[in-house]
Order: sequence, then C-alpha cells, then structure tokens
Amino acid sequence: MKPDDDLIYLDNNSSTRIDPGVLEEMMPFLTERYGNPSSSHRFGAQVKDAIKLAHERVAALLGCQPNEIVFTSGGTESDNTALHSALQMTPGRRHIVTTSVEHNAVLNFCQTAAKRGCEVTIVEVDGDGHLDVAEVERAIRPDTAVVSVMWANNETGVIFPLEEIAAICREKGVVFHTDAVQAVGKMPIDLSRQSFQFLSLSGHKLHASKGVGALFVSRNSKFHPMVIGGPQEDGRRAGTDNVASIVGLGKAAELAASTIEEENTRVRALRDRFEETIREQLDDVAINGDPGARLPNTSNLAFLGVDAQAILIKLDQEGVCCSLGSSCTTGAVEPSHVLRAMHLTNEHARSSLRFSFGRYNTEAELDRVLEIIPRIVRKLRQLAPV
Repeated sequence: MKPDDDLIYLDNNSSTRIDPGVLEEMMPFLTERYGNPSSSHRFGAQVKDAIKLAHERVAALLGCQPNEIVFTSGGTESDNTALHSALQMTPGRRHIVTTSVEHNAVLNFCQTAAKRGCEVTIVEVDGDGHLDVAEVERAIRPDTAVVSVMWANNETGVIFPLEEIAAICREKGVVFHTDAVQAVGKMPIDLSRQSFQFLSLSGHKLHASKGVGALFVSRNSKFHPMVIGGPQEDGRRAGTDNVASIVGLGKAAELAASTIEEENTRVRALRDRFEETIREQLDDVAINGDPGARLPNTSNLAFLGVDAQAILIKLDQEGVCCSLGSSCTTGAVEPSHVLRAMHLTNEHARSSLRFSFGRYNTEAELDRVLEIIPRIVRKLRQLAPV
C-alpha cells in the first residue's frame, strides 16, 4: 500500500474528503461552543443560531425554505423517514412504487414494509439504466402511498426524469420522494419549481462529515416523524442536535453552491479524459449506463474478460481508490444489483468498476492513473485462462 501522500482517491460517490472550510466551521462546536441548543440560556441560544444558519444554507442550495429542512443522521435515515411518513399519512394506502436500482436504504425499507403487509412494485430499467416514465405511471394504483425514485444513480450516475415523474404523482395525488444523495452539489436543484414532497441528502457526499444528512419536507405536505422524543427540528426529528456536523453540512452546502459549475466543467473534463484515454489504450472496455445523461463525475467501466475484484486489489496496492459499486454493498458475493437490473451478464457485471471524481482530483493524479490502469489490466488479461 502506498503512503497516504501518494493516494489517488477516485471513490467520491462513496465518501468525500471534508473541505477545510467545513472543518474550520465545525471546530468551535467541538471545543468552546459546546452548549446545548435546546437550553434556555444565552450560551445555548448562540448554538441554536448556528443551526438556524445551517438550515438557511442547505435551503439555499436546494431552492427551498429553511423550515422545510430537517437534519438527520444521513441519507439512510432521511430515506426511511420519508417512506415511513408517507405510509403513516395515508393509512388506507399500503402500496409503494420504486425502481430496481435504488439504494439499499430504499429497497430494504420496501422489503421490510412488504413483510408488514404493504405491497411494492419495482419498476425495471433498461440496458442503459434508463427509466421509462410510462412504466412508473402504469405502476401507480389507487392505493399507492408513495413513489420513490432516486435522482441520480450512485453506481452509474444515470439521471432520471424526476420532473415528469413528480408531475404524474401530483396529478394522481400520490406522495413523491427522491433519494438525491448523489445529485445534490453536482447539479443545480431548485425545489421551488418542483412538486416533490420529500428529498434526501447526505453530508459525506458533499465534503461534510459522516453521520449527518437532511430531509426536505415540503411545507405543503403532512409529516409523521420516525424518531420520537423532544422538540428538536420543530418536533420532526427528536434527539440532541449533532451540532458540529449540522453546522458543517450547512457550510458544505454553501460551498457546493459555488462549485457546481466546476463539477460540470473541470471535474467532467477529468472524467471524460479518463474514459477516452482508457478506451484508446485498452480493447473491450464498456461504459455502463447512458454516457450522456449522467452525473459529471461518475464513470462505471467494464473491463471485459478480467475480474474487477482482481483489478481493485492491484489498484489498491498502487494507491488508487475506486469501488466495485455502492459502498453499502461491498463484500456481497453477488454482482452489483444495479448492473444486474440493467440486464448485464454476470461476467460483464463482475468486470465492472466505479470511478468517481471530485473537486480535489488533479490532472497529475489522472496522468498516473492512466498509466497504472492499462498496465494492470493488460497484465491480468495475460494471466487469465483462454
């Protein structure tokens, strides 16, 4: 393993480095500003003001009102809370519509809900990871409580037509939720122009700390909290506030708003140069998912004829970090459920790696990676049985 100084981190869809500005903003709340924001004294009120500012900053990034933001422990809790709330809001409706490529935070919630008497319809995607809006519409029934569709896939980066799906849900009077964990900070979002009831995000995907996230709850929507207790977050999420992380997420949201253009220019250019050069130097390399309609930082490549796990091990030895897929499924024996849902063969799926770029990646790092990967793949192909 290479020293950390030589590390090349291309796993930003899994987690991101904390921005120095975020860490600087967090530190006082880990040291001298340790008051409880629920306290009635001035010391606590100062901390509460910092949380209020975090609400405003996240709301500004999303184009919504500060009182529509509920801080949580991360994307999983936000997803679970949204689906739980939708089911509680409409007790006569016990049907959920979602897709085959959602994060496990949604799919496993649906699986558990099915064991408790709900029905779940899973809408499939095609070979490029596209979702057919007409199929989503056909899946909605009179007893549908909620439709949950991610904004952008965490493994392939493919972006879904959420505006159309949300409009259908509004017309049919069905709650709509999106897991936007990968989309927030990488593409412009303006919820004031959308008809979403719920949107989930996670701090560690946009250069904040792990263990903090947020849930957008439309002010026009009813809401049933999942965590019950004290009055925090206006009674929508009980528990003593994770102040430092909330403050950090607010700062990260402010910084993300100023770097979206960079994501769509410099980071996209790194990703595109990476793919073009790899495919020039190696035969039998395929892009998984729509090459066009996807996040600017995400590249999911199949190195056909080579086991991706072997490539991953060799890359790790060279100090290059990437992923077989979602970090929440690492260690699974089966190939990625996202790639299988795209009807790729097991061989194709097992040869696939996800590379996800970020604001801290450089051209010099890319030069090194473009020397390392072809060399490793050629060597492994020579060793592979005919």
